[in-house]
Amino acid sequence: MKYEDAPDLKERMNEIITMLNMGHIDINRIECIRSFGSSTRRTIARCHTLGKLMQKAMKTKAFYAIEFLEKFDRLDKNEQDKVIIHELMHVPRTFGGGFRQHDFVCEKNIEVMYEKFVNLKEKKEAKQANLADFEDRIEKKKSYFFWK
Repeated sequence: MKYEDAPDLKERMNEIITMLNMGHIDINRIECIRSFGSSTRRTIARCHTLGKLMQKAMKTKAFYAIEFLEKFDRLDKNEQDKVIIHELMHVPRTFGGGFRQHDFVCEKNIEVMYEKFVNLKEKKEAKQANLADFEDRIEKKKSYFFWK
């Protein structure tokens, strides 16, 4: 197995955390890693944590790592976002080193969160487009009055 940091995925994960108001997730204590060479057939991503015993022994707080296997990069962007949401949903509100199980992290709940993310992202992009249009109109008016 080969592992490498995935700063591009961390950036996307941070956007999802922010948009979905997952404030319980400490972005400084979660990392994204790409892995290569796994023999698993069905797994696309996995969430790992530093368990309670290791936290106590190391005198540190919880830390999570989300591993994205090679298959992840072959998915389209929408499916990738769903996988990221799925893995983030495993992190409990306590952010204590445990996991939420698949009775909570299920297809229905993932779809609800994904739709919420898409809607919020579209609203944000529309606001940014409107702001850019407004700024363009202001600049045109400034130049009109400046030259007159």
